[in-house]
Amino acid sequence: MLAKPRQPGEMRSRSLVGRLAAVVLCGVLAGLVLAAAAFPGNLFLGLTVKATSDAWGGLPQELRAPATAQRTAVYARDGRTLITNFYDVDRRDVPLTEIAPVMRQAIVAAEDRRFYSHGGVDLRGVARALVTNAKEGTTQGASTLTMQYVRNVLKSDPERTAEERQSATEVSAGRKLQEIRYAAALEQTLDKDEILARYLNIAYFGSGAYGIAAASERYFSVTPAELTLAQAALLAGLVQSPNEYSPIDGDRDAALVRRSYVLDSMVVTGAITTAQADRARAEDLTLDPTEQPNGCTAIPGSHADWGFFCDYLRSWWLAQPAFGGTVAEREQALRRGGYTVVTSLDPTVQASALRQSLAVFDSDEPRALPIAAVEPGTGRVLAMAVNRNYSLAANPAGQDNRPNTVNQLVAGGGAIDGYQAGSTFKLFTMLAALESGLPLDTEYYAPTRLPTRYPAEGSTAVCGDRWCPANADPASMNGYRTMWDAFGRSVNTYFVRLSEQVGPAKVVEMAQRLGITFRSDLDEKLARTDAADWGAFTLGVSATTPLDLAAAYATVAAEGTYCAPLPVLSVAGPDGTKLPVGDPSCRRVLDADVARAATDAARCPVGQDPAYGRCTGGTAAAADRIVDGRPLAGKSGTSDQDATKSFVAYTPQVAVAGIAANPDDPTDRVGIAAQSGVVEAVARVIVAATEGRPEADFTPPSRDLALGDEPERRAPPTRSGDDENDLDLREWFDRLRTPR
Repeated sequence: MLAKPRQPGEMRSRSLVGRLAAVVLCGVLAGLVLAAAAFPGNLFLGLTVKATSDAWGGLPQELRAPATAQRTAVYARDGRTLITNFYDVDRRDVPLTEIAPVMRQAIVAAEDRRFYSHGGVDLRGVARALVTNAKEGTTQGASTLTMQYVRNVLKSDPERTAEERQSATEVSAGRKLQEIRYAAALEQTLDKDEILARYLNIAYFGSGAYGIAAASERYFSVTPAELTLAQAALLAGLVQSPNEYSPIDGDRDAALVRRSYVLDSMVVTGAITTAQADRARAEDLTLDPTEQPNGCTAIPGSHADWGFFCDYLRSWWLAQPAFGGTVAEREQALRRGGYTVVTSLDPTVQASALRQSLAVFDSDEPRALPIAAVEPGTGRVLAMAVNRNYSLAANPAGQDNRPNTVNQLVAGGGAIDGYQAGSTFKLFTMLAALESGLPLDTEYYAPTRLPTRYPAEGSTAVCGDRWCPANADPASMNGYRTMWDAFGRSVNTYFVRLSEQVGPAKVVEMAQRLGITFRSDLDEKLARTDAADWGAFTLGVSATTPLDLAAAYATVAAEGTYCAPLPVLSVAGPDGTKLPVGDPSCRRVLDADVARAATDAARCPVGQDPAYGRCTGGTAAAADRIVDGRPLAGKSGTSDQDATKSFVAYTPQVAVAGIAANPDDPTDRVGIAAQSGVVEAVARVIVAATEGRPEADFTPPSRDLALGDEPERRAPPTRSGDDENDLDLREWFDRLRTPR
């Protein structure tokens, strides 16, 4: 049992007259005493006048409500798993109730035994310092905890200039007198426990730890409430000379000597008994150092893949006006604001995404498989993984971005414009057509090649001087097709014709409406000035990212509600107040029936039967087997000459996209074999994201938008076998530009 300490109330019985007298006397006496100690030749020169004429009021705002820098802690979705911190100073404030009583007693015993009985200035200490300084020629300061707190606030206030912060620690009578005045005024504003709490939260304990919470973690990997007597005594002993006494960076023996002094002082104050002090003194110094990670590249190696999500979170933060009017102010808020951020990152889904990406390509391979998972209806990002380490570590010669990189391979930005996602963009053409009133049962005859009205500039698919796209597998793709089986079989010529019908500009606008961002200069220019002639857009020639693609398909999963990708669940300030930035930013961009119709067709590629049973095959049918029949929709994609392979799929609960590509060399083809791996990877991430959750089915579309008038099929004219040069066939194509 600890000895019962003297109660604060028993030591505060000082009359108002006594307090006022102490204030005045301290101002005069301390100014003279310290001036004599520091500058013996300047005694009686003006300090008496200054001490008695200046008002004690006017306590600076930084002392009333100090803007002390605190670290921002970033957690995973569960609110407990730490991802990383952001800080300039490693500090986290805690209330006095969360600090062990022995720690409070130890700091008082070590630094200011009469803390609970003086009015901010210890007259006996000043007198003792006067005698000592006069005899020994030293400059003993006699600073109380309150005075030390004042000094710490003034030297760390981010709103003060560098010169002002430096002046807070200069050796001068003027600075000491100001410190005394502020301490006395502060004691009339705050009670003792509040001052003690503030002191413990701002004091420097060495080894980069500011405040008792950071110190407890840094030295012993415990919370302040869990500190033992021996641990508390050691920490209390550090504040006098933290760099010298720190047992991590300084002198371990000196730290133990100082610990012993604190224990003896605690006996003097009555906080503990001699026996308790002796037992604590006999304990070995057992450290368990923990250094808090700082920033995205400091995430522990076992979770280096989390850095890509962390990088996206930081980019998102810097774009939020709630954290400041400029990017610099938002950066400062992140690193000094003491926020608690609970992100949307699901460690289980993230682990699955990384595992699946590495199953397709090893981290040392030049090709990558970035994967993103998004929650429909909220936009919250559940996972962002790729077969790379988010790290600044050096790579082997000739491997600029593998296995380590800080380029944003999943969300794009900086040096990453994105990757061509091929036929996954056919979704935007189908949505534009459905929105225009064309039903899913709209039929076109899909030839091997389709002459178009678009110039063939920059393309190898030409018929004369026209762009002339072809089907990848005429045997399975040619013929009469509806949106159902054309989407399922990924029939290029059908969707190019459909794009011609509604107009490519509407298709481009639809993609933008669903969050597709044009990061490359060429794509941005085409979308802005030449969208009406961008016929190839429907085949996915524009660069995109897995995150954009997942968010776009999540819009369809949410029946037409687009939600901007969001990396957080909540953001709370140091006082626990939640900011509205954690709320989803959603808007309706599609009629619900249009989205339902698109989903009905999107069940064909993954090997499932939609509500109207019109699927005749799918390019990613293996996905249905992997998800074990759970309602699923999606689309695979291949860019020209198999340079990239993509797959995006969704349930009502999650949308996942992956794009296999070489981010450093777009001419390096990932090849046909990569497709099955990408499909399996995305499907297995969906399994991980929905495990333990009840199955949710899709709502069927209306009959009108699905079937329309159900026209009879018509056969094409006799073919010569040369589609692109057969004039009769081309005339027939022209007559079919208006669907039945």
